[in-house]
Amino acid sequence: MTLDLDLQATRDGTVSRRGESLALVARGVCKSFRGAKTVRAVDDVSLSVRRGEIYGLLGANGSGKSTLIRMFSTLLEADSGEVRVFGHDIVADELAVKRLINRVSVEASFFKKLSAMENLVYAGRLYGQSGPDADARGRKILERLGIGADRVDEPLDKLSRGMQQKVAIARAFLTSPMLLLLDEPTTGLDIRSKREVQTFVRDLRDGHDATILLTTHDLDEAERLADRIGVLHRGRLVAEGSGEQLRARFGGNDLESVFMTITGRRIEEAANEATEAASA
Repeated sequence: MTLDLDLQATRDGTVSRRGESLALVARGVCKSFRGAKTVRAVDDVSLSVRRGEIYGLLGANGSGKSTLIRMFSTLLEADSGEVRVFGHDIVADELAVKRLINRVSVEASFFKKLSAMENLVYAGRLYGQSGPDADARGRKILERLGIGADRVDEPLDKLSRGMQQKVAIARAFLTSPMLLLLDEPTTGLDIRSKREVQTFVRDLRDGHDATILLTTHDLDEAERLADRIGVLHRGRLVAEGSGEQLRARFGGNDLESVFMTITGRRIEEAANEATEAASA
């Protein structure tokens, strides 16, 4: 397991690495689900995300990515370990953490009979924005994501899956979170929509001082977006580094080769293996 080992706590509880401020620090995080069979979804994961970077969690379906990001977003409580967001413990300081983050999941929830703009304005009002401010900001973000003014007032259930996912991303960014958690944000999108979302994610980081944690099983997406990549396999963080660093360390010309070297499986095979293990 490859970890940042030179973490140092500052007086105010914020953790830094080589003098850099960190948006998120996880130490020894574990999570199991108990039923007829106990499944350890996250197994002793430690990682750090630097402020202003895009950190990609790469792994097959069933590797523990979504469980981990749900814990980071305070939706699940870890069985053990510690997570801090900008120095705030996510359990002891849950409300403070919630003010700093927002999350987009692969299956975002909406009021489907309301329009995209009505959903965004409702979300903005919940976070203390005025209706006109949320409306103006929401329209600008949707336009940047490729949703024209002629579609923003249509009921959401009339929009395509790709457009709905773009609305979910717009809703998350509407609150200007310091840490944006994106859980498989482009799954199921067509190529054009996927590229538009990826470009927007990169622009968020470059233009708005946003820190982004991205989970994906898309090797190309991880290479395209992430400054650093953590490889998850069977709930464990088994490697970490930039795409270039991972290729240099493990050999191969692409992340597919790297993933196979680390795990002994193609990413599709690892997903099938996880599905079979869960159903056994």
